[in-house]
Amino acid sequence: MDLKGHGVALITPFDDNGQIDFDSFKSHIDNLIFSKINYLVVLGTTAEVSTLSISEQVKISNFVIEINNGRVPLIIGIGGNHTKSVIDKIKIFNINQFQAILSVCPYYNSPNQIGLYKHFSEISKHCPIPLILYNVPSRTGINIKPITVLDLANNHDNIIGIKEANNNIKQINELIYFSSNKIQVVSGNDLIASESIINGAKGVISVIGNALPKKFNQLVDLSINKNRTSVSKKNKELINMINLIYEEGSPSGIKALLSQMGMCNNVLRLPLVKVSNMLYARISEELKFFL
Repeated sequence: MDLKGHGVALITPFDDNGQIDFDSFKSHIDNLIFSKINYLVVLGTTAEVSTLSISEQVKISNFVIEINNGRVPLIIGIGGNHTKSVIDKIKIFNINQFQAILSVCPYYNSPNQIGLYKHFSEISKHCPIPLILYNVPSRTGINIKPITVLDLANNHDNIIGIKEANNNIKQINELIYFSSNKIQVVSGNDLIASESIINGAKGVISVIGNALPKKFNQLVDLSINKNRTSVSKKNKELINMINLIYEEGSPSGIKALLSQMGMCNNVLRLPLVKVSNMLYARISEELKFFL
């Protein structure tokens, strides 16, 4: 799968009772595809996947397959901190309807680099479609190093990429430099996506794209074309909103924004909660610049 361009990490809309709002979900997916995003990521962190039961995850994956109807490539998030459970979980989904699996670094039990290598090696052996690693140290407490990523890619042909959500631009640049054509690097950080792409990343899997897909598409395209002047201008348009939606955590911020745009309810599942009234008001003020 070609990871070039702008992929969006889908939220999961909930109704006022905290159940999945499939009507809003359909409208949201249709809007993103109409806005010409390049691909969708299902059941990622932004989807509040850790609060979704297995049966809900299966329903969501099948629903997205149906609504998408082959219009854009789909990636599904399947990860965890118990290797065997991740492998078992792959078998539950209609996996051949997806173009790749996105698998997060194991959290909480803090494996070393050898443990990370063996974890992803085992998943790779049992993965019938391409595998994308997901490095997000701020959430997992563990950082997979570039040398480990490259060792995995060199020894497993179906490991095709990494979503790098590390705030350390030096590490991202190191990955890009050494990866050559062996592995695709995509940014998982909206704030430094443009810089990462200009430096050689293939694209981004964004959160802000849920709300401002066309605007972020433009930034990604300009970054791919290395139009630095226009990138700087577009970044200035988006930077305040991006900072706001992350200020009290994601996806709390993006759901606050989407609710103000009439795209979904401002409902999350515990332990996540709505953003504060003050931040909600600031997001509302910033939204006026996009209307």
